[in-house]
Amino acid sequence: MDSDDDRDASGEGGPVPAVEAAPAETGGMAGLSFPYQIVAAVALAAFGVLACMQLAMVFLHVAPSNTLTKQHGAAVDDWVYPEFEQNWKLFAPNPLQQNVSVQVRAEISGADGPRTTAWRDLSSEDGRAIRGNPLPSHVQQNELRRAWDFYVGSHDDKNRANGLRGTLSEKYVRRLVMLRLDGRYGGGTVLRIQVRSEIRAVAAPEWSDEKISTGPSYRVLPWWKVTADDLPEEAGE
Repeated sequence: MDSDDDRDASGEGGPVPAVEAAPAETGGMAGLSFPYQIVAAVALAAFGVLACMQLAMVFLHVAPSNTLTKQHGAAVDDWVYPEFEQNWKLFAPNPLQQNVSVQVRAEISGADGPRTTAWRDLSSEDGRAIRGNPLPSHVQQNELRRAWDFYVGSHDDKNRANGLRGTLSEKYVRRLVMLRLDGRYGGGTVLRIQVRSEIRAVAAPEWSDEKISTGPSYRVLPWWKVTADDLPEEAGE
């Protein structure tokens, strides 16, 4: 007579077969085939090298002058500008403490004689184009600002050019302004333009006891007569 231990669950005689354990599930790179593991490892290594290079280049850009920056300064600038430009220096932060708006008005020809337009805030127009845009263009972010910085840095307080760069910066600002004004006044011809900057100090934070005047101050440039060199290429042809 067979004992109960020799019977399977169906009541028939014979030994009970052993149950094999299911293989454990693997995830991540271990779950990939060997060729794909190699591809993933190479991609991760390349990403790590790129991240380290980015950190090193930005560090050298903001660091004080040293042997590496003297020897490889051009390579560092080529990597950083314009996408990763920094406005501060390591150990000597220099954040912007003013809001600068570049504005323009124009003298337009008309049937009843020339008329002068109201001041138009070009910086505010760029700001509205950037605000809410996850991928603003480099032109919207920096073209006008860098052009004005170029002009201010190459002129004295009386708007006199201090060299060839001063003349070049003036031509650049004139062409940029005329590009912005092109076709804005119903076909009227722009005879003269005048540019100014409105400067307001950034207000102190709420927790600070510092008192800062946020009223505007202006730097007004003389009227410039528009020439063919100031017009966009399409208009000058």
